[in-house]
Amino acid sequence: MENMPAQGSFILAVNHASYYDPPIAVCRLPRPVYLFARSTLFRGLFGKLIAKLNAIPVKRDAGSDVTAIKRVLGLLRKGDPLLLFPEGTRTHDGNLLEARRGIGMIACRTGVPVLPARIFGSYDSFGRHRKWPKIGHPMSIVYGPLIQPMEIDSGGDPDTRYETAADRVMKAIERIRLPGSSAACDHAEDAKKKK
Repeated sequence: MENMPAQGSFILAVNHASYYDPPIAVCRLPRPVYLFARSTLFRGLFGKLIAKLNAIPVKRDAGSDVTAIKRVLGLLRKGDPLLLFPEGTRTHDGNLLEARRGIGMIACRTGVPVLPARIFGSYDSFGRHRKWPKIGHPMSIVYGPLIQPMEIDSGGDPDTRYETAADRVMKAIERIRLPGSSAACDHAEDAKKKK
């Protein structure tokens, strides 16, 4: 928690492996956080619930949902934090995916710091391959060091700039380890998942 900004806007960038990830990512934050959610989820009781939890509907199939992007840019400029999953979707095999350029675009255009975080255990507990959650499986989140805008934004051509920024955020997430674990143990676990 020592890496968590006490005030001001920031982007909380987290890996995505399970439906559990949004509540895990924000459960320790002392203030409200906004997040994107597929517009198709905003139906019935669940839709009302996620709207109350500061979810912003975004069209998944649209190349860019201008309304949602404008709303998020405004929230960040106002000082609110935003949760983003740089991979854009849940992993199919438990391994980290490449980041999509959207997080790079938002980070570069707003110039706010990024707080990388990594969730461990949510894929095994309720990943895409499971029809039902595995009760009692441990899950953890580790918040990495805050990344300042100048560490992310390379400037220059927008396409290259946004892709570079997104890649830098994803690499920061990849470097995060569970306290007490070693890189060798994490790599062994990744290799086991690939089999």
